Amino acid sequence: MTEIQTQFTKPMRADARRNYERLVAAAREEFADQGASAPLEAVAERAGVGIGTLYRHFPTRQALLEAVYADEVQAIALAAQELADTPPWDALSDWLRQYVGFAATKRELMDAMLEAAPGSDVLATCRTVLSQAGGELVERAQQAEVLRPDVEFIDIARMVGQIGVTPNADPQEKERMLRIVLDGLRARPVDV
Repeated sequence: MTEIQTQFTKPMRADARRNYERLVAAAREEFADQGASAPLEAVAERAGVGIGTLYRHFPTRQALLEAVYADEVQAIALAAQELADTPPWDALSDWLRQYVGFAATKRELMDAMLEAAPGSDVLATCRTVLSQAGGELVERAQQAEVLRPDVEFIDIARMVGQIGVTPNADPQEKERMLRIVLDGLRARPVDV
């Protein structure tokens, strides 16, 4: 269970926590394979638990979608922290490559959650976690003077997120687009 998820759930026994984690992992796989509207029975079956166990942990589809999304947000935020010892430009560009993949696979989940509950506390918390993780990398790169000083994380997230969800683009095309964006974000020497 991630830090984001613990904000919205009660403490659990060890066996209940294992079932919870198995259900989240199974839902992530099922949603990736079948989309956010995949049958919940298929999620329970993939997790090796009964449908009653699924509903005890996630009384609604929305609750399960939020848990999967929060788990993915926590993973991308941790990836930013793991780049702390990497040179600032490399850390930012490596993380943005991961962010492209995150955006590509999480768009449908986020859309389904927004449709069901546009004011979700989980979505707001996830947005904050992502902004903090990306913002720290941006700030570090700007302090090292390798990133343009006039950009904010939200600018970069919007551009890179769109690369992730570009329809019919293969990984090489997405990488090429990201390189173009990164080139535009690099700090340039000031002509005097």
